[in-house]
Amino acid sequence: MLELFNMLKWPQVLVIQVAVKTASIPNNIVVHLGAPDEDAPNVTVPFPEYIKNVASGEIYPNWPLNAIVANILVQISFALNRIYNEWYPSKGYDFDITSDPRYDQTYEEGREFFEKISQAVDELFNNYVVRVDHVQPLFASYCDGVKTTCDGLSQWGSVDLAKQGKTPLEILRYYYGDDVKIIYNAPIEDNVMTYPGIVLKVGSAGNSVKDLKVQLNRIGQNYPAIPAIIDSSEYFTVDTEDAVKAFQKNFDLPVTGEVDKATWYKIKYLYNAVQKVTNLYSEGIDFDNAELVYKETIGIGDSGEYIRSLNYLLSTVAYFDEKIPFFRLRSSTFNKQTEETVKAFQRTYGLEETGVVDRKTLTTLIEAYDNTLENIPKEYLINLNEFYPGVFLIKGMTGENIARLQGFIYLICDSLHNIPGVRINGEFDELTERSVKAIQRQVGLEDTGIVGPATWYQIVEKAKKVVKE
Repeated sequence: MLELFNMLKWPQVLVIQVAVKTASIPNNIVVHLGAPDEDAPNVTVPFPEYIKNVASGEIYPNWPLNAIVANILVQISFALNRIYNEWYPSKGYDFDITSDPRYDQTYEEGREFFEKISQAVDELFNNYVVRVDHVQPLFASYCDGVKTTCDGLSQWGSVDLAKQGKTPLEILRYYYGDDVKIIYNAPIEDNVMTYPGIVLKVGSAGNSVKDLKVQLNRIGQNYPAIPAIIDSSEYFTVDTEDAVKAFQKNFDLPVTGEVDKATWYKIKYLYNAVQKVTNLYSEGIDFDNAELVYKETIGIGDSGEYIRSLNYLLSTVAYFDEKIPFFRLRSSTFNKQTEETVKAFQRTYGLEETGVVDRKTLTTLIEAYDNTLENIPKEYLINLNEFYPGVFLIKGMTGENIARLQGFIYLICDSLHNIPGVRINGEFDELTERSVKAIQRQVGLEDTGIVGPATWYQIVEKAKKVVKE
């Protein structure tokens, strides 16, 4: 397929953020063998095999190569659009796409592949079509152009254009406009559902929270009852809770202010609707709003406060689980000791033993930490007050955890007189925030005013030291 290469001219709760400007290609796609509501089985198919099946049923190997390439790119983009936007999961289904041509592309189990088409797919399957400055794969609608016509690509029309000498990109732009381009060599990864696997609530943090804010703010443009979230950080703030409650009230969900799986996918469904993601002229998702993250990992050599936070959770779980080696919180770098502890944790909890903290490992660690606190041995109950509560503490929050925090800060204030002060009122107010920032500066942490595991540990240790003295 050297001809193909030459023709295309091939031309890139802990806060773990990796900027990604392209969608990834899934290893597999789950196909429902029927219409969405039809009682039919699901099959899991390698993504390239799925595209070979669709292409072998819709186009012909004797077509000009440029037409074959253009059509395959369209079929890839259509399928990826379904996956990227979680179109069917957001509606409550447990599959990525159907085999019914009334809704999606025609897939037929056991279909024989044309060799020429199969070879082309092998070279093309991790390339797709987007609009310029957009991230999501184009909802590339198409039809045969003879029996049916549509706003998108005409399959037989693409043959005529190829015979006129037009390149695949020129064919695509003829049908979809001059603002489309081809993304080459997209990363290939497991298809990970965007729901983070844990309930998001005040104090949660991470890219999932940022994505949640983007979607709620866009939905709010169509539904003014949902207040705008001004803060665009990765922290689930009180304002975020207010927006979630308004969304839940507006769409007849339990008004908890917490985002469980049902609320997450209802938000996703409404976001898809207002963005018109299944419309050829979708608003699209531009780079500035591309908060979906397809790869989140921490490994050897990474450093910073999030490593201190990771170490805190790991060491606490390890202290009460003899199968995981305990280590003290000294380093802010992910070193060999951290890696060995992570491997032991993964081994103990039935995860792939990589020594790298990905989203699944992190979610399992947070659940293990919460479970550890809920089942702490009686002899340690006297120290229960000292354990990190499991969520980030942020200005505007109220409750027992805030009162605990203020109690430790009060001990420090009362003895050292080198921080602004605190009122033990259970409200994370401006005075509490200023004191947290002052302590963070003193211990060499970033002065965010937000209390995560690392800051909590330092505050508790300072307070304990004051009491001993």
